[in-house]
Amino acid sequence: MQVEVRHAAHPDAVREFDTETLRMHFLVERIFQSGEILLTYSHYDRMIVGGAMPDEGGLTLSTPKEVGQSSFLAERELGVLNVGGAGRVTVDGITYDVAHLDCLYVGKGTLNVRFENRDQKNPARFYLVSAPAHAKHPTVHLTRTDARHLTPGEPETANKRSIYQYIHPEVCQSCQLTMGFTMLETGSVWNTMPSHTHDRRMEAYLYFDLDPDQRIFHFMGEPQQTRHIVVANHQAVISPPWSIHSGAGTKNYSFIWAMAGDNKSFTDMDHIAVGDLR
Repeated sequence: MQVEVRHAAHPDAVREFDTETLRMHFLVERIFQSGEILLTYSHYDRMIVGGAMPDEGGLTLSTPKEVGQSSFLAERELGVLNVGGAGRVTVDGITYDVAHLDCLYVGKGTLNVRFENRDQKNPARFYLVSAPAHAKHPTVHLTRTDARHLTPGEPETANKRSIYQYIHPEVCQSCQLTMGFTMLETGSVWNTMPSHTHDRRMEAYLYFDLDPDQRIFHFMGEPQQTRHIVVANHQAVISPPWSIHSGAGTKNYSFIWAMAGDNKSFTDMDHIAVGDLR
């Protein structure tokens, strides 16, 4: 296991960041590496994001010093969403077959989590998001048919998309973690536009389903001090509570969103009119 720590940055400081510094603070370039668990510990709401890409030997979630507990999930909860081939996740001796775009919620107090492939030629890529937890909720395996499905946007504004809400109060109980993914339709390239902020909670995006020669322009920053980060497939962006989080791609794409903070209300947003952005 490899763990990188990212400290919080004040918006006044971010106004002065050049491209390299902006990427260093907010872009997670490496999520998946064969035979490794890669994690990034953010001081925004103590969220951990990362990836587990098992090889033939499988991978076990160990406990890094940064967590400060006897086991990884002693005081945390975990969301797992598979963006690779079919895999298996064993949680305290119970094995779940986690197919492509299946999600697994793992509750506080779990002692052992292990990741494996079902087909070594098409390895699983388990995206991991963890947040502090105050109560124990049961482990739940979720497929797309279990998710709450929304279809906002219009072709005319190039933002027609499907939203699948997995770890969400109407689908699966958690302490503070919410998680799901958004899939843009062919011909649509915008997500989360008009933009918004939510100072009560932070958010992280993992972009996927993007060809190697395509990119996404992720827009962040204060509404009147916007910045952008160029993002490739299987890279993640940490979004502070004070920042907008919108994206435009060179083609359609998908992304996993995950939030942690004061509430689990998906619609708790402070909307920004397009004409007020700078």
